Formats: sequence, C-alpha cells, structure tokens
Amino acid sequence: METISGKTIITVVGKDTVGIIAKVCNYLANNRINILDISQTIVQGYFNMMMIVDMSGTEKEFSTCANELEQIGDEIGVKVKCQREEIFNKMHRI
Repeated sequence: METISGKTIITVVGKDTVGIIAKVCNYLANNRINILDISQTIVQGYFNMMMIVDMSGTEKEFSTCANELEQIGDEIGVKVKCQREEIFNKMHRI
C-alpha cells in the first residue's frame, strides 16, 4: 500500500449549493485526514474552496481518496481535485 506523506491540496469549485463543505469535511474526518488550512469564497453564486490537508493519518491510498472525493463532487455538482503539495507547487511555479 502506498503511504501518504506530506501535504495535499484539495480544491472544490462549482455552483454554490447547500452541503458542499459538510460533505467534503465529513469525508475527510471519517478518513482521518486533518485540515491544516482552509479558504472558501462564493462569487456570484459560484463556490470555490481550497484546503491544505495532512493525509498521513488515513489508511487509504492517495488515489483512492482522490477518486472518492471526486465522486462526492460529482454527486453534489462540483469539481473536487486532489494534488500532492509538491506537484501542485511545480505546476504553479512561475
């Protein structure tokens, strides 16, 4: 099994609806994923949330968590994306 170390960036984007934060955060809590930092905003009805989380406490593989969070997003009509911190940093470096 793949061990998850370091931080992970989770982004949630889509049309605002009731329960987005609850669904995502319940999943994280149930899987022992700790939220280190969180920012969310709603602009003209569109929801945007970015979280930095520590996934070292979960027993699931990174790909499993990423897929399950993506499925939760599909169920509630938003896009949920997980990226390892080092990959996120490399992709967003100028």
